[in-house]
Amino acid sequence: MHLIVHTDGGARGNPGPAGIGVVIVDKAKGEVLEEHSVYLGKTTNNQAEYKAAILALERAVALGAQSVELIADSELLIKQARGEYKVKNADLAKRFLELKNLETQLGGRVQYRHIVRQHNKRADFLANKAMDEGRN
Repeated sequence: MHLIVHTDGGARGNPGPAGIGVVIVDKAKGEVLEEHSVYLGKTTNNQAEYKAAILALERAVALGAQSVELIADSELLIKQARGEYKVKNADLAKRFLELKNLETQLGGRVQYRHIVRQHNKRADFLANKAMDEGRN
C-alpha cells in the first residue's frame, strides 16, 4: 500500500494551545483511510508540525505502508526531514529522531513535499478543530 499523508500542526501563540491534523490517503484508490485531529496542550508551532508528521508515520507503519509521501506546509519540517536544514533546537532534535526512526521502520521509503497552506486545507482544518475543541 502506498500512502499520501497531509499533515499540519499549529499553535495559537508560540508556545500556546496547539493541535494537529493528519489526513491519510490510499494513493492507488484516492480514498481517505483515516483523519486525525488531536489537541496537544501548550507547545510551539514547530513541535506541533513535527508531532503531526510523527503521528502520520506511526499510522503508516501500523497500516503496513510500502511507501509514504508526506505533504506539509511547514518549510522547516520538510527541509529538516530532507536534510537540507540542520536541526539546531534540542527539543526539535528529539522529534526529528522520532521521525527518522519511523522512516527507518518504513524502509526509508518516505518522500517529503512542501506545499502552500492553501493546498493543505483539510489538515489545516483538522488542526484548527483540535485547537478549538481543546479550549472548551
